Amino acid sequence: MSGTVQAPGVYEGAANIIAAVMLLLEFGMLRQGLVRDQVRLYAAQSALISVLAIVIAADRNLPDLYALAGLSAALKVVAVPLVMRRLVGRADEESEALGVAGSNTVSPASAVLAGIVLAAVGFFCFGSLDIHSPAAPATALAIAAAMVLVSFGLMIVRRDVASQAIGFFTLENAISLAALVVASGLPLILETAFLFDLLVAVVVFGVLIRGRHARSESLSTADLTRLRG
Repeated sequence: MSGTVQAPGVYEGAANIIAAVMLLLEFGMLRQGLVRDQVRLYAAQSALISVLAIVIAADRNLPDLYALAGLSAALKVVAVPLVMRRLVGRADEESEALGVAGSNTVSPASAVLAGIVLAAVGFFCFGSLDIHSPAAPATALAIAAAMVLVSFGLMIVRRDVASQAIGFFTLENAISLAALVVASGLPLILETAFLFDLLVAVVVFGVLIRGRHARSESLSTADLTRLRG
């Protein structure tokens, strides 16, 4: 029958579900007040990227994606969270309470509400482009666009360097999600370029976190507004 709607395949269904869970984890980062909790959610979100790469590799017979999944897991699920925990652990309990738990520019409920608005704008604006392709699930792509905006929101509503770093790392996860569902057949060297960018970002934020804590014994960036003319 011409009016029947074909059920989504295994790849499309898995991509949509993984993208939706990643977006929920992004909202969880907005809700959490401590960096160590945000790091756990980031590690879980990054693990889903590796799972999606494995699903695509099995569905499309792309062995290179297995290597990408392994590299991504080693870097984003193990190495980056470990580095962030060690960097944040250098701050004492007092500075952590000031720079992390009190780092919200708005209340957690308001931050989540703003995140929902941003996600809706990204999802429906991208969905209005009416992209339909078996190789690129429209829902997963729209959720990736929503994640990009929510990641920017996370960086804006927090006043501590560590949370802003997590926001930037989750932005890279959103871009990786879009890249996987759109251009999973790219050569491995091009796909790993995203991971190299992440390494550079980790080094830069690591220097910022250590320098900020060494200078003011706090991770907060609130007093940097004094530099404005």
